[in-house]
Amino acid sequence: MGIFESYPRVTPFLWFNREAEQAADFYCSIFPNSRRFEATRNPQDGSVLVVGFELDGQKFTALNGGPLFPFTEAVSFVVRCDSQKDIDEYWAKLTADGGKESQCGWLKDKFGLSWQVVPSKIGDYARNPAAMQAMMGMKKLNIEELERAALTSKEK
Repeated sequence: MGIFESYPRVTPFLWFNREAEQAADFYCSIFPNSRRFEATRNPQDGSVLVVGFELDGQKFTALNGGPLFPFTEAVSFVVRCDSQKDIDEYWAKLTADGGKESQCGWLKDKFGLSWQVVPSKIGDYARNPAAMQAMMGMKKLNIEELERAALTSKEK
């Protein structure tokens, strides 16, 4: 059985111009419990066509499909973090080498793929008007500031 036949029924499939292999290696270097699977090569020239990889238990497929379909913010991946240290580390790694910060915990990595790096309690903050307002003014989320905003609104 081939590697892709062992994947779950539904998995993310990412379209890259020519960077699928580099992207898989980049993402695997960031997330724990990650690995790259064998690549499917183009029979005509031997170049990588498709590569499978797993990030902390989630399987992905990356395709070198050409420049026709670039990434947009319409699709993003959420990285749930239990501490500010985790947020800081993932943020730094995902924005490295040309990634771009956005707002409210969003960023684009160097390949243009969108990520949300958020605290585990993001749902609690989103339900609190003061914390939500504070969050909207941030790029990288700051748990201490979100907690302070949430407590301030509860005291009123």
